[in-house]
Amino acid sequence: MVFLSIFMPSKAGAGVIKAINHTHWAINRFSVNGQSGIDIIGPYQGGGGGCCFSVPEKWQPGMTVKVDWETGVGISMDFPGYENRQRYLEWKKNIDSQKKQHSKTVPLPDYNGQDTCGITIHFLPCDEIKVTTSCWSPRNANYPIKEPLRMEEPKVCPK
Repeated sequence: MVFLSIFMPSKAGAGVIKAINHTHWAINRFSVNGQSGIDIIGPYQGGGGGCCFSVPEKWQPGMTVKVDWETGVGISMDFPGYENRQRYLEWKKNIDSQKKQHSKTVPLPDYNGQDTCGITIHFLPCDEIKVTTSCWSPRNANYPIKEPLRMEEPKVCPK
């Protein structure tokens, strides 16, 4: 297994760390190989912008990336303010109880013969992820990940 360094010089190209969230949970934070993706990603949204992710000039079998992330409710509209400390602490406890930490090491898809533009993490239902280094827009037919933006969470996730 080859673990990629984020700062490895690359003739293949470097770019930002982005994400697309296909779930009803917020992605409170995420990182790729320890490098932050910066933004909170709301349900069914995209974002990110952390710098930087690069790959070696040639892809090799066994290349992987480690993605760490936290899911939760994100920004809550029922924030009580700080004036009533007891209400605030109850609200915070409820928000924190919904947060979950995740970590996965996933294969980096073959990019030989293609331009690379950083990395995009797709957060899918059942705490699954897919990654791509593609320069194509997700709206383009050539983009390699085809899952719809709004995906339903199954009642039971496969193990």
